[in-house]
Amino acid sequence: MGKSISDTLRAEVLMDALPYIQKYNGKIVVVKYGGNAMTSDVLKDGVMADLVLLSLIGVKVVLVHGGGPEINEQLQKIGKESQFIEGLRYTDQETMDVVQMVLAGKVNKSLVAHLEKSGGKALGLCGIDGSMLKAKKKESDIDLGFVGTVTHVDPTPILNALEQGVIPVVSTIGIGEDMQTYNINADTAAAKIAATLNAENLILMSDIKGVLRDKNDEQTLISAVHVSEVPSMIKQGMISDGMIPKIECCVEAIRRGVKRSIIIDGRTPHSILIELLSKEGIGTMFY
Repeated sequence: MGKSISDTLRAEVLMDALPYIQKYNGKIVVVKYGGNAMTSDVLKDGVMADLVLLSLIGVKVVLVHGGGPEINEQLQKIGKESQFIEGLRYTDQETMDVVQMVLAGKVNKSLVAHLEKSGGKALGLCGIDGSMLKAKKKESDIDLGFVGTVTHVDPTPILNALEQGVIPVVSTIGIGEDMQTYNINADTAAAKIAATLNAENLILMSDIKGVLRDKNDEQTLISAVHVSEVPSMIKQGMISDGMIPKIECCVEAIRRGVKRSIIIDGRTPHSILIELLSKEGIGTMFY
């Protein structure tokens, strides 16, 4: 930033942020991070630095991540085609092994390293650790293989990390009663984790601005939606396709006690700070 903004302006920015810093101090905020916001290293560095800043001002940040593009890439390398049914990845045992390797290994550790590089303390966790995400096979008209739904969240490993001032970085692999591992949709897992932790906010970082009145015009962003309005917005087609499960996660989190859930554009620099530490906000908030 250098001298491009005056010291007075810098002080004013900090003073404007003060009420929000006070509001979120000691509160838990669950951030789901995935999709294309993860594929650019520049964006990734920016998001991780923002999370470290939040952590240093006393926000208890929990990072839940996906890793679809990296999983696709790895499957391609072994000559396996990615199949999606109703937005969910068909997961046979071979795919499950790749999902676990990529999510709990490569992607998780890369995010931990980025957070540490930005001066934060981070700990990589996977849903199997401490039986954090208990799961069972997802019931569906079409067999999805080892795609799971979360039956129980044990937040102990996450709370232990937060207690130590560490950012837990969670990859969403679930474990069944039969020790079978399951591929869990990261949005769904983040909503369940946020509800169990009684989080202040659930923030889904996405590749879209939020909910638009006209989906071809980003100027028509709807900044706040009451959960009761969602069914009619789906009927009218304002919320469609891959957005539906995302927004259903937001609604479920609210119904289960999370104060606010927000979909923000992960491609906008510092979107998470603008959302939490200013009255502008960004994206679409569900309440």
